Amino acid sequence: MHHFLALLAGVLVSIMVALNGGLSEIYGVHAASVLLHTVGLVLITAVALLKRDRLFAKGRPWYLYLGGAIGVLTVLFTNIPFGRISVSAILALGLFGQGVLGLIVDQYGWMGMPKHRFHKKKLVGLALVLAGIVSMITSFELVAVLLSFIAGASIVISRTLNAKMAELTSVRVSTFFNYFVGLSVAVFVYLLFGRSEVGFIAALGFSSAWYLYLGGALGVVMIALTNILVVKISAFYLSLLLFMGQVASGILIDVLLTGVFSTRNLIGGVLITLGLFVDLLIDRKSAARQ
Repeated sequence: MHHFLALLAGVLVSIMVALNGGLSEIYGVHAASVLLHTVGLVLITAVALLKRDRLFAKGRPWYLYLGGAIGVLTVLFTNIPFGRISVSAILALGLFGQGVLGLIVDQYGWMGMPKHRFHKKKLVGLALVLAGIVSMITSFELVAVLLSFIAGASIVISRTLNAKMAELTSVRVSTFFNYFVGLSVAVFVYLLFGRSEVGFIAALGFSSAWYLYLGGALGVVMIALTNILVVKISAFYLSLLLFMGQVASGILIDVLLTGVFSTRNLIGGVLITLGLFVDLLIDRKSAARQ
């Protein structure tokens, strides 16, 4: 069940990216980020108030509030490589960054997460995953590659901090602070870099394409799901399952919107799926012997 939810979260990410991209075309990247965080914050605040959550209780470690801020930086690190390397390369390198940091978190239990030891037998599955990632990369530019890798690694940090906050409070409170802090950082980044964009005042004149604003709402659902899943699935597997959901739905979205079918992405997705399946079988056999 948890593996299916992780795949579903990956599908939601692809839909959210498509909607957010459409909104960015109208308002600009930074103004759209502010607008999306506002929509998400309004939604999760309403839910938290209905449930009478204590949003601003004291005694929580300060660093757990950084999940939303890191999430904004993730978006920036993902946007900068656009136009320098292909979208599939950005996704693949992001997965590589998530996978590397995910393995480290699993191996050593960083940030208080459960330990999931890496067994040498799983190198076969990992090799298939790496082959799938490489097959999706068509061009190489050092700065763009590094930023894409860092963006992927930052996702692991952000969702881990959010999950630890959820353990101390609730999924709703953790999601609220992800958007509350994220909106504060998004406004700051907008004031620094986005003042030449359409901006807040123009954003109040809503586009007739109302569905584009649902990206913020989908983000709330996705963050809530990952808050639950982080403590149920290893960081490495969660990264792969999310990516599989993104690749499968991303190919379908591309076909529906542009009529373009990416064979490279399909091959990469199949190899990653095979690698994941092999490693899951090894894990289940190891668990059965214990």
